[in-house]
Amino acid sequence: MAIITTAFALSAFSTSSPVVNVVQDDPRKKNIISDNSNNSNINDPSLGHHITTTSHALFDTTGDILDPTSQVTSGKRIAIDPMKYLRTFSYGRVSTNSAGDTSTTIREFTLIASDDKIMEVSPGVFYNVWTFNGTIPGPTIRATEGDLVRIHFVNNGSKPHSIHFHGIHSSEMDGVFDMVSPGGQFVYEFYAEPFGVFPYHCHMQPLEEHISHGLYGVYIVDPKNKPRPTADEMVMVMNGYDTDSDKENNFYTVNGIPYYYMHHPIQIEKGRLVRVYLVNMLEFDPINNFHLHANMYQLYRSGTSLTPDEYTDMVTMSQGERGILEFTYKYPGPYMFHAHKTEFAEKGWMGTFLVKDENRSMNESNSVKSITNTLQPLVGRGSD
Repeated sequence: MAIITTAFALSAFSTSSPVVNVVQDDPRKKNIISDNSNNSNINDPSLGHHITTTSHALFDTTGDILDPTSQVTSGKRIAIDPMKYLRTFSYGRVSTNSAGDTSTTIREFTLIASDDKIMEVSPGVFYNVWTFNGTIPGPTIRATEGDLVRIHFVNNGSKPHSIHFHGIHSSEMDGVFDMVSPGGQFVYEFYAEPFGVFPYHCHMQPLEEHISHGLYGVYIVDPKNKPRPTADEMVMVMNGYDTDSDKENNFYTVNGIPYYYMHHPIQIEKGRLVRVYLVNMLEFDPINNFHLHANMYQLYRSGTSLTPDEYTDMVTMSQGERGILEFTYKYPGPYMFHAHKTEFAEKGWMGTFLVKDENRSMNESNSVKSITNTLQPLVGRGSD
């Protein structure tokens, strides 16, 4: 069952890129079950839905995991790609404003809010998602300390929305007291300070509704005077989905799709520094956490210091908390990472790093067997 998908991820070993390549004739794309009927029988999209009819297309999968690379995005249906999101950073449209002997780098971004999208969060389970630029999480915005950040915000939704950035800025740029009505626009402008990793999210009431449906993303400010060492950098946002609207999460994920990184292991290189920008945006549960197997990491809480706070393999965060995790692996092979809250892990919040050694040929069949044996007892419980 899981061997096919894991072997697919392992097939990229021979490439130098750390990103798993998508094979266009992937056999998992066959037998798409579709229905040409309209969606008139779908209830209010502001609620979650566990749909078992074919009013939406149902996609052939392993039965344990939704593979968004096999989906067709059209109209209000969207699919997200956690592997692409993992290492994608948006640096904006860059210009310079000079005044006397000084110049300021200006970074401009456009964020568009929507609240009418439908996404298949697990095989056969559909959910009304609210998005920035059509994804959950929204784009990762990145600047350097001292840059002028300018956000062109467009509300294409049916409800009032805003953007609240964590960090330092003036009151009128805080996205709390001034809502942007449907069809409206607003420009947020502030200097990037301090350096660190921050969430951004909608701050309209009821706040739990806007966050639980997906209106959040990550904002990174790099230090100006002493850049962090070169590393394999990636963003991980911990979240969940309440698909039956009872204010209890049915699925837990990192970067949007339950179990995705178990079936598509994140490839990293033995001995190379890895830097994870970790943010917790989970609604309805008081805490979330991240445990790394067979290793330890330097933890920089909020990323606002260049000196680590702790050397650990486990960090617990409440909503909005974040940190930077830095580590290297000494030995090749597959290694799990997951929430050390059993319920979260068994409902989707788990993944695998696949450590490659370029100077040694790895036995791929043993790696596949290891991941598969770990995964099979745990998957498929998300709708309990």
